[in-house]
Amino acid sequence: MGKQYLGLIAATKQIGEHQLDPKTLLNTSFELANQLEPNLKAFVSRNTLEVLQKAIQPGPLSGIPIGIKDIINTYDLPTTNGSPIYANHRPKHDATIVAKIRALGGIIFGKTVTTQFAWKTPGPTVNPWNGAHTPGGSSSGSAAAVAAGIVPLALGSQTVGSIVRPAAFCGVVGFKPSFGATSKEGVHPLSFSLDHIGFFTRSVDDVAFAFQLLKNESTKEEGLIIPDLQLDSNHLIASLPAPRIAFIKTPFDGLMSQEQQETIQFVIGKLKQAGASVQTLELPAQYWNALSSMQLIIEFEVAQIHQQHMKTVKDLLCPNIQELATKGRQHSPAQYESALALQITLRQSIGEIFKSFDALLCAPATGEAPKDLGWTGDPSFCALGSFLGVPAINLPVRKSANGLPLGIQLMGNYQHDETLLKAAKFTEQSICE
Repeated sequence: MGKQYLGLIAATKQIGEHQLDPKTLLNTSFELANQLEPNLKAFVSRNTLEVLQKAIQPGPLSGIPIGIKDIINTYDLPTTNGSPIYANHRPKHDATIVAKIRALGGIIFGKTVTTQFAWKTPGPTVNPWNGAHTPGGSSSGSAAAVAAGIVPLALGSQTVGSIVRPAAFCGVVGFKPSFGATSKEGVHPLSFSLDHIGFFTRSVDDVAFAFQLLKNESTKEEGLIIPDLQLDSNHLIASLPAPRIAFIKTPFDGLMSQEQQETIQFVIGKLKQAGASVQTLELPAQYWNALSSMQLIIEFEVAQIHQQHMKTVKDLLCPNIQELATKGRQHSPAQYESALALQITLRQSIGEIFKSFDALLCAPATGEAPKDLGWTGDPSFCALGSFLGVPAINLPVRKSANGLPLGIQLMGNYQHDETLLKAAKFTEQSICE
């Protein structure tokens, strides 16, 4: 770790200008994976070098190796959902977002490890910075593969904290767009009302470029169309001039390590030096109280999604999913509908707060990745952004005394993904100065 690997935009530029042969890039990624995978264990399955090189075709992602979280369907590699139930599952069709990657010239490098059905029970992946520590979850393999330099882009999903937290633990950029802005068609659901498909890269520019290419383009796909981002001729996003940032107090702040608190204060200092305004904000209690409704939604929907599994292969389901499904059967449809109504109400009302601020700042996690491969860490700091469906991003900031990454989380207003990304670009530049 520590080596500077070629980022997404840099690789596409070099390939487009014939400075880099895509076969060379794929070979480099393939050899690095061969070297690291015995310990890292980021991938469930990978394509052979021959298959990777044969797949090269023109397009804005021509020759770029991309990791795909193993709940997202691929026709040429198994999609196991992290579960023994699907160990040999071969989908007939790609997920919509995978088909889009291929159409743009992107190369499906391999399927990345997920917790079972994207919920809590860890896979074998370790943290690239220290193998005794968790990489986070549920998008553990995707975060680790990008952090280790194997791929410049990987897809993940977030229901509570499954993109932002592993990105923080592995020291990469993790972006969860607004709910519904990227297609979930062909992705195994954890919770229909909370699942987001997002991205891991090594910079804000790279994640904005990936989002621009892979977001929904028509209402046939998912329903939410985020307007095209304003990227310059080099595909870079502008930073927001003098962003208005609210540092939000959360009920979980007592869980933060001293180093995580200091990291946030360091970033606030850098933001102010660079010309941003930063105010401390306490959100009304109703937002935090609503997280119990979020849990109810997850339980109710898991009970529906895994109804057949509970009947026929219950012994193969991990205890964490069994527990959710069992609790979900105890909730009434009326309770469920009430929780969904609250979600919509709060998603709309948070817009009032964003009239005064461009982004909300908080921790992405309690601190560095825990030294525990049996646990993926506490997702509490990510829950509100996931419940509201607003865009959220992790930015890596520095290393802990143990040499593990520490980051910060920014959240934006629903459907205002570009504003969040521009505020993130400003923040990223501020940290680096």
